[in-house]
Amino acid sequence: MDASLTFVGTATTVLRLGGFTLLTDPNFVRRGQRVHLGYGLTSKRRTEPAMRIADLPDLDAVLLSHLHGDHFDRVAKRDLPREPRVLTTTHAARRLDRWGFHPVGLDTWQEHVLRRGPEVLRVTSVPGRHGPVGVHRLLPPVMGSVLDLERDGRRVLRVYVTGDTLNVPELRAVQERFPDVDVMVAHLGGTRVLGVLVTMDGRHGGDLVELIGPGAVVPVHYDDYGVFHSPLSAFIAEMRGRGLGGLLRTVTHGDTVELRSRTAQNA
Repeated sequence: MDASLTFVGTATTVLRLGGFTLLTDPNFVRRGQRVHLGYGLTSKRRTEPAMRIADLPDLDAVLLSHLHGDHFDRVAKRDLPREPRVLTTTHAARRLDRWGFHPVGLDTWQEHVLRRGPEVLRVTSVPGRHGPVGVHRLLPPVMGSVLDLERDGRRVLRVYVTGDTLNVPELRAVQERFPDVDVMVAHLGGTRVLGVLVTMDGRHGGDLVELIGPGAVVPVHYDDYGVFHSPLSAFIAEMRGRGLGGLLRTVTHGDTVELRSRTAQNA
């Protein structure tokens, strides 16, 4: 496969995009262990990660949407290789730097470019909001990411990773600046903290798919923790109810799904 996503669990994936390999939101605690969500709140993991850090391939970079315990846990802090750049928010970058990593803090719309031979991977930080206005200020800042794979100066694949966000007005600018998304990797789960929805549930996810108009959707970040209240089945039902079921590319823990351009999907 020229491009693929291997699902480790939660929002942790291994993205192989041409010659580049990225790890997203590293969460490697085991089933039954707890992660910290801030303000004394914790949540217990319900599932096993599909691989351990020792099983990972060599990485060109780590893509981190924000610094929360279910996205960068104590196992990642202890065992993740320090060499790869961690592309993340400026908020997370400050702490990662203190921990001995090599972060690149990105402001909204700022890009970081990786190069390998004739290939270029452009990673652009795009908006995300981890909760309703006001509540989001109590949680770590979050970013989505658009990954453009270019070969010989021509874009061959565009992937949008939403990060932990609700479907908020700020995301309209993502569609305006980055039309023709080939694959959207949607962080779902309907996470609730003290009763407040802070990540997309099935309805929010369906709304964002309709806004972005991707060629395919890969759902992640569901069913792994007790704070996730909207199961994958709710998103599948929502997509099918909207006539969008054909866009779904679901992948179970440990499995790999091919990421294809819109042209290849329609061929």
